[in-house]
Amino acid sequence: MSIHSAGILLYRFAEGRLEVMLVHPGGPYWAKKDEHAWTIPKGLCEPDETPLDAARREFREETGFEAIGEFIELGQLKQPSRKIVHAWAVEQDVDTSRLVSNSFDLEWPRNSGVIKAYPEADKGQWFGIEEAREKILRGQVEFLERLMQTLFRRQ
Repeated sequence: MSIHSAGILLYRFAEGRLEVMLVHPGGPYWAKKDEHAWTIPKGLCEPDETPLDAARREFREETGFEAIGEFIELGQLKQPSRKIVHAWAVEQDVDTSRLVSNSFDLEWPRNSGVIKAYPEADKGQWFGIEEAREKILRGQVEFLERLMQTLFRRQ
């Protein structure tokens, strides 16, 4: 059985340019990684919720913001880890400096006996599409392509 995750890709138009909001994962593993390390805010689907409900919940937990607006389904992608990610996009502008994420506990350094709390997302940032392609996890690039196809087909 595959593991399913769901997330939301926020987008906005700033001075006529399409931008997307990505988050940088927290914790020591990701601390010094930047290129192909950013992600859409996402997380595991619970058995009793729809993927869209999971995406909205995870977005709220990882950013502190409520995703509101007309949701555009971007489909699903199988990640290199074999996890399946479902995604939606919504046009909304948020101040990423106000991002507040929930946290997780991790023993670090390994086998040290020291448990520390780390934010699931340590920061959020708006990126133009070209830069976002360089920042987002490789397994999620297709969500950017699907967003652009959907938005620019509508015009």
